[in-house]
Amino acid sequence: MAWTRDEMAARAARELKDGFYVNLGIGMPTLVANHAGDLDITLQSENGMLGMGPFPFEGEEDPDLINAGKQTVTELPRTSYFSSADSFAMIRGGHMDLSILGAMEVSEKGDLANWMVPGKMVKGMGGAMDLVAGTPRIVVMMEHVDKAGRPKFVSSCSLPLTGANVVDVIITDLAVFERADRAGAPFRLVECAPGVTPEDVRAKTSATFIA
Repeated sequence: MAWTRDEMAARAARELKDGFYVNLGIGMPTLVANHAGDLDITLQSENGMLGMGPFPFEGEEDPDLINAGKQTVTELPRTSYFSSADSFAMIRGGHMDLSILGAMEVSEKGDLANWMVPGKMVKGMGGAMDLVAGTPRIVVMMEHVDKAGRPKFVSSCSLPLTGANVVDVIITDLAVFERADRAGAPFRLVECAPGVTPEDVRAKTSATFIA
């Protein structure tokens, strides 16, 4: 049984620690905000918000409070607002402890491709390139295979890279992989979804990893 997106988000939330400043990418990573529990973390958004709360209940949305993915969010007593330029200065200055991003592909060397598919219209590259360059720990959330059934954890990325050798943890709907460092350590399979075996994972993965 593959993990649902909420279950993946709950697993990703286990990577958070008290005191962390965290940036959540658009898509699945935004769900992590609902699973932080009692952790004292501060969520940052590229569009100029520091201290985001969870998603609002239906009917309580404020259209002026949105994250980088244009989803409505809530504010906290300590929330602050600033320009996008200041937001990116925080990211580029290395002030984020962790970023959780989506991906189209991740290679066995930790390369990340998540910003475009050649030939398809792209609104913009967003902040992922800055995040992977300025954040010391990168967690990726993605489906294990694409809609055509092709692996997304691959030996080498075929799509344009967002960053090379930047991914530390991969969380898919089938499994969790992590590596000890970015100095050549391989990814290790550390957890499988209920009912999923390492053999099941290998059958849907073209990357080399340690089980």
